Amino acid sequence: MTVHFVGSGPGAADLLTVRATRMLNAADVVLYPGTYLDPEVLTHCAPGAELVDTQGLDLDRITERLVAAHRAGRDVVRLTSGDPSLYSALAEQTRRLDSHGVPWDVTPGVPAYAAASALVGRELTVPLVAQSVVLTRTSARSTAMPETESLAAFAATRATLVLHLAIRRVRELMAEIEPEYGVDCPVVVVYRASQPEEAVLRGTVATIADLVAEAGLRQAAVVLVGRALDTEGGESYLYDPARPR
Repeated sequence: MTVHFVGSGPGAADLLTVRATRMLNAADVVLYPGTYLDPEVLTHCAPGAELVDTQGLDLDRITERLVAAHRAGRDVVRLTSGDPSLYSALAEQTRRLDSHGVPWDVTPGVPAYAAASALVGRELTVPLVAQSVVLTRTSARSTAMPETESLAAFAATRATLVLHLAIRRVRELMAEIEPEYGVDCPVVVVYRASQPEEAVLRGTVATIADLVAEAGLRQAAVVLVGRALDTEGGESYLYDPARPR
């Protein structure tokens, strides 16, 4: 059997791909991240499937579950929040599966930042304003960041920033990027995008920390920073009537 890593999207049951729902319906065992997932996503699972919440499990115990299910001839889905290409521990898990000779594959999902930008109705790459998006995270109680990937270095680009795992450090992070983005630069915090508890906070580099504190947000939020969030910008040359076609 094959272990299927499947992106569960931002959490809403109707933002999974068709392939993802088919895989869930066919799986005998489903491991899922209970911290970030709307329980309604699990309604796509078969009635008799074994459901395992991984929020209390370390990587070795998760691997044990995956390997045991494979050896028992059971079809396994390992759900990840958002898309497996970002902060999903895919590299660590597949490395362990390879060492056990367990085959695996990956099905993409809707990333959280895409759901957040859709919720606020903004493009993150506005012509003449921002043509790059930096997806990064902060380090507090998590793995250290590479030395070359400091927030200050990314801020120097003035690209649109998408900060993951940052909600508890918003105040210090805004102070770090303020020299490049300015106090009036728009910031949007999206909590649990697409889920029933979703919330959107709109502010600036100077004000967003107070808004986050007032709302009491502690996890499951994406922070978007950049001028693309509140400007009309220019026109794309791709669709310019004067462009040769």
